[in-house]
Amino acid sequence: MQATAYTYDPETRSGSVLLDDGTPVEFGADAFEAGGLLRLRPGQRVRIETEGSGAALRITLVTLQTF
Repeated sequence: MQATAYTYDPETRSGSVLLDDGTPVEFGADAFEAGGLLRLRPGQRVRIETEGSGAALRITLVTLQTF
């Protein structure tokens, strides 16, 4: 799934993305570290992997979107 980075806190290594429908979804340090990223800037396109659905949707991986 693709999304757009919305927020990122380098101290906690957590943040949020906006799904393509505009829904914000938060991610924790574990999802950020699983993707091997060093930093993330708001507005970057990212690829995410998730578990669950609806209110229980959880991001498990955040990586940069490559074409």
